Amino acid sequence: MNQPITLFPGITLRCFPDHRFKHGCLSIQFLRPMCREEAAMNALLPAVLLRGCRGYENLRTITLHLDDLYGASIGALVRRIGDVQTTGLYCSFMEDRFAMAGDAILAPVVDFARRLLLEPLTEENAFPIDFVESEKKNLIDTIEAQLNDKRAYAMDQLLQHMCREDSYGIPRLGTAEQVAAITPESLFEHYKTVLSTSEVQLCYVGSAQPETVAELLKEAFRSLPHNPQALPPQTAFRSCEKSNHVQELDVNQAKLCMGFTTGTTLRDPDFAAMQVLNALFGSGMTSKLFMQIREKLSLCYAIGSNYYGSKGILTVSAGIDADQAQRVKEEILAQLDNCRNGQISDEELRAAKQYMRSGLLSIPDSPGSIENYYATAAISGMQLTPEAYMEAVEQVSIQQVSRLAQQVQLHTVYLLKGVAT
Repeated sequence: MNQPITLFPGITLRCFPDHRFKHGCLSIQFLRPMCREEAAMNALLPAVLLRGCRGYENLRTITLHLDDLYGASIGALVRRIGDVQTTGLYCSFMEDRFAMAGDAILAPVVDFARRLLLEPLTEENAFPIDFVESEKKNLIDTIEAQLNDKRAYAMDQLLQHMCREDSYGIPRLGTAEQVAAITPESLFEHYKTVLSTSEVQLCYVGSAQPETVAELLKEAFRSLPHNPQALPPQTAFRSCEKSNHVQELDVNQAKLCMGFTTGTTLRDPDFAAMQVLNALFGSGMTSKLFMQIREKLSLCYAIGSNYYGSKGILTVSAGIDADQAQRVKEEILAQLDNCRNGQISDEELRAAKQYMRSGLLSIPDSPGSIENYYATAAISGMQLTPEAYMEAVEQVSIQQVSRLAQQVQLHTVYLLKGVAT
């Protein structure tokens, strides 16, 4: 993995030089422990900061300034990576070498991001009330809109039930009630805490020399009031009592979600093999779940599995008729048993590896995907480059997949179905 550059204690920069693109990107992430008390404030904070700063006091002046920087963009960046929530900014900009002679873009973008982060508009030791109330409404609308995507909603409910004793069960954006309770004063106090106590991770993708980027960012963050508190190490899934849940809503298609523990995280040597198992079992159109339950038996409208490597959780989601829930559940477990027993053909293994390769080969396709892979890997603790990851995938055997499948255990079942009439 790329070696980080320490700008100041607790502030690290990772640079990924790449001359293939017309645009570069820079992410600025303040790392916070994922906790229920501040998740909503971390999600709201960057949106409020983007409303105005000293010298650029409204969205119009901000937009005009970014237009002058060859159409650069700066947006809010809020991620959940295992036990960590990030809050900050993501900047995309045209490379200096494509600007007109004498024009610079990277340095002004860095300076503008600094202004947004460190020179916000305030009113009596608080953020402007209209900024806060407007962005609170936008965030609440975003949270409540999640109910419109029933498959995503059902998966979120599964994770909240399954991870009720683990930080992974905390909604990434907080709840609507938590957002509504935020005041301009409480958000500003939290902002000061974020600046002074958070570890900061910076990630740059572009053609500028790392030394140049480091100097720009070192100057930008020189005035940051900073006494960072080290984050605790990432942890595997914190188990709790197994459970089953049924919820009724006004839906036509039921959603069956199943959560499994695996005992393997992305920090373990078997991580690549676990990803191959996920691809073979349920991720993609050549997987056992898709080919057997959807195509052969026609028991579902859609089905797929996901593996959350930071926690070692595997989930299955299926769109079904509610009266088929028990049979679908049994068939899912039967396909897992086939993996456990080594009933895997060479062609299935080859297709799973090809599915993995396709995803990994797409990582270098854009600055954003490069930033996402490496920034997330650094926070989660994964040590593999995409190239090393692909090499590890190629070495996976049917015996490895079978051994890992034997460790996969059902933990939580959640069914979303229509209201009984």
